[in-house]
Amino acid sequence: MPATSPAPARLPAEIFDLPVERLRSGYLSDAYFTNTKALLEAEGRHPHVLMQVFQKHESFLGGIDEAIAILRLGSGRRTPDGGWDDGWGRLRVRALAEGDPISPWEPVLTVEGPYTDFAHLETVYLGCLGRRSLIMRNVKAVRAAARGKDILFFGARHDHWRVQTGDGWAAHVAGAIGVSTDAQASWWGGRGVGTVPHGLIAAYDGDTVAAARAFAAHFSEHLNVTVLVDFENDSVGTALKVADALGPRLWGVRLDTSERLVDRALQDAPGPEADRRGVTPELARAVRAALDDAGHGRVRIVASGGFDVAKIERFEAQDAPVDVYGVGSALVKGGNDFTADIVRVDGRPRAKAGREERPSERLRLEA
Repeated sequence: MPATSPAPARLPAEIFDLPVERLRSGYLSDAYFTNTKALLEAEGRHPHVLMQVFQKHESFLGGIDEAIAILRLGSGRRTPDGGWDDGWGRLRVRALAEGDPISPWEPVLTVEGPYTDFAHLETVYLGCLGRRSLIMRNVKAVRAAARGKDILFFGARHDHWRVQTGDGWAAHVAGAIGVSTDAQASWWGGRGVGTVPHGLIAAYDGDTVAAARAFAAHFSEHLNVTVLVDFENDSVGTALKVADALGPRLWGVRLDTSERLVDRALQDAPGPEADRRGVTPELARAVRAALDDAGHGRVRIVASGGFDVAKIERFEAQDAPVDVYGVGSALVKGGNDFTADIVRVDGRPRAKAGREERPSERLRLEA
C-alpha cells in the first residue's frame, strides 16, 4: 500500500471556473442521476449514505481538487422559492491528494451525507478524476522511461481545447517540465513554452536562421529559445547554422524529422532505410557530435515526433544524446475510469455484491 499523504493543500475552488448553475441543475450529468435526485426529493427520502470512489489500475490520482470543488460548489437542493440550499456543510468528504500513487480498488474519495445533496454530481466528478488521472499516469510513465530527463507536454493539439487547463495541471503535477499553452499553465501561474515552429520558418521563406534570429530578438528574455531544425531535412547543417547565428541565446534545437524521411545526415548510413527514417538515436548522435565539434556543447537536443514510452525506452537503451523529449498524442491516449458506489445507507452496509466498503487510513478529511 502506498504511504499516507500529508494533509493536501487544495487548489481553491474558484480557479476551476466551474459552471455552478449547470452543475446544480444536472445539465452536465447523466439523466439517471438527475432523475434519481428528483424522485428521492419528491418522495421526501433523503438517505444518509457513504459513497466510495475507486479505479482498477496501478495509477496516479489526478483531478481530485477539481472533484472536491464540484462537490463544494454543486452540492445541495432547490428551495421552494427557486433558491439553493447549499449542501457542502452536510457532507463529510475524505480524499487523497493530487499526484498520489493509487492501487486497484483503493478508495480515493468518499462522500458521506444526504444522497440527495450530491447524487446529481457523480458524472462530473468521476469524469474529472478519469481524465486527469489518465494524463497523470501517462506523464509519469513517460518520465520513468526517460530516466529522469525532462518532458515537454505537447498534448494540446491532439484534443479539444476545453481540456487544456486541467490536463496541463495534471501534467505539471506528474513532472512535465513544460506545457505548450498558457491555458495549460494557468492553474499554477505559468506560461506556455515552445519552439520556433515550422510555420514561422515558412513565413520567413524557409529560412530557419532568419526565423530564429527574429524569434530570439523578441522572446529570448522571456523563454528558452529552442529551434526546429528539420525544415530542409538537414538537421545537422541547420543546427550548426542556428547555433552559430544565435550564440548564447540558443537554448536548444529540436529534432522532428518526418517518419517518412531519412535525414540528410543518415542517407548514406548502413542499414535498412526504414531504421533511418524520422528521428532516430543515430540522428541525435550526429547532431550532438556536430554541435560539440563546433563548440556548441551547451546547446540541448529536444526530440519529438511520435514519441511514446516504447520509443523513449529504445532511445534510452541506446544512450541517445537527447536532453528533453517532447511528447504529444501518447499522453492523451488510453483510459483510467473511476467508479462510485454507495456502500452504506443510514449507517448500515448496503453495497452491491463485489463492491463492499474498503476503509482507508490514507484518506484525509476535507474542511
